[in-house]
Amino acid sequence: MAVHGVGAGGETQSDGALPSTLPTPPDEAPRALSSHDDAAGVTCPRCGAEQTESSAYRRYRVCERCSHHFPFSARRRLELLLDEGSFREVHHAGAAIDPLLFSDRVPYSERLSQARDKTGLDEAVLIGSGRINGRECVLAVFEFEFLGGSMGTVVGEKVAIALELAVEKRLPFVSVAASGGARMQEGMLSLVQMAKTSAAAMRLHREGVPFISVLTDPTTGGVYASFASQGDVLLAEPRALIGFAGPRVIEQLTGRKPPEDAQTAEYLLQHGQIDGILDRRKLRNGVATLLQLLGSPWNVSPRGEQELYRPEVQPPASAWEAVELARHPERPTTRDYVRCMLPYFFELHGDRLSADDPAAICGVGDLGGITVMLIAQERGHGEEDRKRRRGGRMTPEGYRKAARAMRLAASWRLPVVTLIDTPGAQLDVDSEARGLAPSISQCLATMSILPVPVVAAVIGEGGSGGALALGVADRILMQQNAIYSVIAPEGAAAILYHDAQKARELAHALKLTAADCKLLGVVDTLVPEPEGGAHQDPDYAALLLKNFILDALVELRRVGANKLVEERYRKFRRMGQQPAASRRETFSRDMEELQKRLGGALAQVLEHWPHRDKPSVLGEQPSTVAGLLAAPDRAVREPPQQAPNSPTVEGSDDN
Repeated sequence: MAVHGVGAGGETQSDGALPSTLPTPPDEAPRALSSHDDAAGVTCPRCGAEQTESSAYRRYRVCERCSHHFPFSARRRLELLLDEGSFREVHHAGAAIDPLLFSDRVPYSERLSQARDKTGLDEAVLIGSGRINGRECVLAVFEFEFLGGSMGTVVGEKVAIALELAVEKRLPFVSVAASGGARMQEGMLSLVQMAKTSAAAMRLHREGVPFISVLTDPTTGGVYASFASQGDVLLAEPRALIGFAGPRVIEQLTGRKPPEDAQTAEYLLQHGQIDGILDRRKLRNGVATLLQLLGSPWNVSPRGEQELYRPEVQPPASAWEAVELARHPERPTTRDYVRCMLPYFFELHGDRLSADDPAAICGVGDLGGITVMLIAQERGHGEEDRKRRRGGRMTPEGYRKAARAMRLAASWRLPVVTLIDTPGAQLDVDSEARGLAPSISQCLATMSILPVPVVAAVIGEGGSGGALALGVADRILMQQNAIYSVIAPEGAAAILYHDAQKARELAHALKLTAADCKLLGVVDTLVPEPEGGAHQDPDYAALLLKNFILDALVELRRVGANKLVEERYRKFRRMGQQPAASRRETFSRDMEELQKRLGGALAQVLEHWPHRDKPSVLGEQPSTVAGLLAAPDRAVREPPQQAPNSPTVEGSDDN
């Protein structure tokens, strides 16, 4: 089963080495719709191609030449998405009313009657339950032909009922939006449906029930600005118009025409607002994959008495050799490991604020029978790919995307696996202005309280806080030729010697190798690599890494959520604290040093001390500083001896 990611084009897009198609779920084959409208005389408004002989048009209402997506009815969409015969509609007894007695060219009541006759539906949304590739879910699918899919009181009520049903039955919720927004003919009663549906969606999130929201052309106004944009996963059809206000409204209000691609699905993906774009022909497979992953989080048995195969770790000959191996241009990256380790993988995109960072890869995948949330850094292969991903240097948007994936993992109760491979965060003024430090802090804090198992693995270069942002874990693994450091050797050399050429000398002093980090207690387990480095046999390196991660996850599976959080806190609380034996050794060294320093200082004082025949007021002095330290209270216990005929100090006594 191929690895897949959801990309930016009309079809599911490949991301570099990731295959360009979604996996077809088991026993699934393309299905024709039960009804075939006549395609004679239909031409594509985008490319002009005739659709008369097009099976893609008849089945999916998609142009075979340019992938233009034609309008699609709610009933046909349900037929396309669901297993045959599985839909059970939930009927709502209420009917739309005319609270304002609204009338423009045509009375509102008459418009409702016309819409019902045209679509065969009572309202602009169908709700119910059904199965997608055998996985039960609750759905709400909009019909744009019914008054532009607008949300009035009945539509808002039906959406809220569907969301509550999903909470009650603890079934994933799938919505497919096609709407112009709130229904103006119902005034403020229509507008407040935004609050109603948003609140119902928040209850779904609070219960940890997955919510997949599909945005089609168009999705605007009150529907997009309420429940439809609250999906855990937001998918869109190619070139769909998506936004709060339509382009004509924006142009009229601002006096400026928006850019041609503004408010399209592609524009929103680029700006971090949605997770991916799926061609209608691949939508069922994509949703089925997600439902399958989220419906089977633990399909692996404990290893029992069988011990994990642990080849002997062969550390590099020197710290600098480790640096070179960790940075080797052919060393496997996250994408290589995903391809080998996670046969099903659904990539998530965007920070939901402003951008999608290609240096951060996040998604849900199947790791040896365990559904995990993968959060990783990707430095890229080849000059062009490395430039696009900035060599793995994440931006604030990347860290916010990672934090978002962490929160989803907590909500869905999925273990988190992080792969660390970065020379550090993206350091520039723009990143600082967009909140680089707070976004790193957000990741550190969020990881510390995740109520699910967290396993981190350093697979290449782990540089500074940009790497640690993904490293607050219950178990921290490190490949034998990886490095993990507070600063790159070149940076340390530039600061200390004003000469980056001294990096080789400083590498050893930084204690950045896997063996050093294990000794310092900042990593738990070293993961062996193929002889000569992971780049010599990436597939075997992936197998070893996968086994060690699975071993850690199976072990952590038995630990409760509260205990995980508490032990993770204590794990990092102890880092830097010296054990009792180490403290005694340190104290002994400190005392020796103190004796040397005090001895030298006291000798200088005694040289200038006035020599007299009479006894010292301090009595007999210890011969050495060691003697003084051995009997520090001697001067207190033995009162000074007074010389004969010396004056008595008033008020003094033997106490």
